[in-house]
Order: sequence, then structure tokens, then C-alpha cells
Amino acid sequence: MNHVVSQLDPDLGALAHVEAALHYTAASAERPFTYTFDPPAGTKRTNIVQDTRLVPIHDLRPIAGTLELDRGGFVLLHAPTAMGDFGDEDAIRRYYYPETERLIAEATGASRVFIFDHTVRRRVHGAEDRSAGTPRQPATRVHVDHTEKSGAQRVRDFFGDAAEELLKGRVQVINLWRPIRGPLRDAPLALCDTRSVGPDDLVASDLIYRDRVGEIYSVRFNPAHRWFYVPEMQRDEALLLKCYDSATDGRSRFMPHSAFEDPTAPADVLPRESIEIRSLVFHPAG
Repeated sequence: MNHVVSQLDPDLGALAHVEAALHYTAASAERPFTYTFDPPAGTKRTNIVQDTRLVPIHDLRPIAGTLELDRGGFVLLHAPTAMGDFGDEDAIRRYYYPETERLIAEATGASRVFIFDHTVRRRVHGAEDRSAGTPRQPATRVHVDHTEKSGAQRVRDFFGDAAEELLKGRVQVINLWRPIRGPLRDAPLALCDTRSVGPDDLVASDLIYRDRVGEIYSVRFNPAHRWFYVPEMQRDEALLLKCYDSATDGRSRFMPHSAFEDPTAPADVLPRESIEIRSLVFHPAG
């Protein structure tokens, strides 16, 4: 491992890092799109051209105690869970959702947390994500889950007539991500400090479902980006990821992230198993 000093925060000091490939989106005159299912005949699954870059991804454990969700866009929590079987979808909703709501509310000071979905990913080497008969796979393109438009739209999707009143207050989309088993060394999550992200780096992109069109940010490469990860993350640890914030006062708003191949992982590493919860987080107006 090598060492670097962050140009963003002098108190970061020298941190160990790995050099790893991240898959950005190349510049294009077309609006990016990706189908989440097999598209109509003659239509490409995606028009995104991948731009792969080798970048340093820093060990955040030495600075975990200094992280703030409103500054860099992510924090690491000690978060033991009472959940046993993450293969039981009903149990996830009945038990893990309330547990996670309490955890997010405590970590953010929110007045209300509403979980709107989750994804369990179980790595199958060589498998394509969203292919029939295959578990969801790690997301390997740098992205942000929501945009200026789709973050607010999520409130309207789930709260109907009450949405506009809720949108008068501060609203966030925050994911809670954890490994189902640890220590996790296969396809860990890379996190980009939002203070290193320029507005031109984020490209609104269509994510096409059978019944709706969502919008995410694809991300263009910028050498200023500062990337971090948690080596050998354990089951009793969780990451909070800020994917949207309605506040426009300089706080972190959109945090790029991606799975990546850790070049230091052994060849016989256990395949990644993880769960991410997506939530709307509300703060009162004023």
C-alpha cells in the first residue's frame, strides 16, 4: 500500500490506499439511459460508454471518528443487528426495517424516517446484474442513486397529497449499507468525498423500469475526486450514504459510490453478500 495526503482536509494526514479500477461514464452528447430489463428489440440495454480509471481508494478507518454525513456524504457506524436470516424477505420488512429506521433517526436527528425499499446482493462471479434467475449483483459503475429531480419525486411517489407539505422541510435520501457476512473483501464499496465533486461531474441519467422511468446521476471522471473504503468491513458495521439532500446551503448533497475489485483480496475470497436500505429522511421546516 502507498500513502497520500488529502488536499481537502489537512487533518486526514497520510492514509493507506489501494490502487483500483473505477468505472466512470464517458462524456457523450446523448442523455444516458439504462434499461433494468431486456429492452425492446433493436434497442440497446444502455448507451453509456464506460470510462475506466485507476484511482487511489483510501482506508477510512483511521478517520472514521471524524466523518460527518453533511460534509463528506458518508459515515461508518458500529451497528449490531438482531437480524438472523437476510434471505427472509418478510422478516427483513417486519424486523430489519424498524431496526434500521431507529438507527438512521438516531444518527441523523431526523423527525421521521421512511424506508421505501431494499436490495440484497449476493455475488455470483461472471453474472450480469438484473439478469433472470440471478441474485442482484454489486453495482460496478460510479453513480449516485438520486438526483435533484428524483429525490423530491420519491416523496411525491409515496406521500401523495401530503408530499408538498413535507417538501417544505428538509428531505434526504439516505441508504444504510452493510455486509451480510464479514470480513468483506470481495467487491467492497468505494465512497467519494462530496467536497471533491464538481457540478459538471454529475450527469442526469434515465433508469428505465417496466412501469416508470427513474433518474440517477452517472459520474464523469475528475482527478480531484477523493475515494475511500472500509477494509474488511464486518456484519456489525454499517455505512450511511447520502444520496440526496434538499438543503442547498453548502452541505453534502449527492455522494458518488461504486463497488470495486480490491487488488489485495485473496483469490479464494468469499463472494460479497450485502444489503442496502433506502430511506426518506425528514426534518421539520425552519
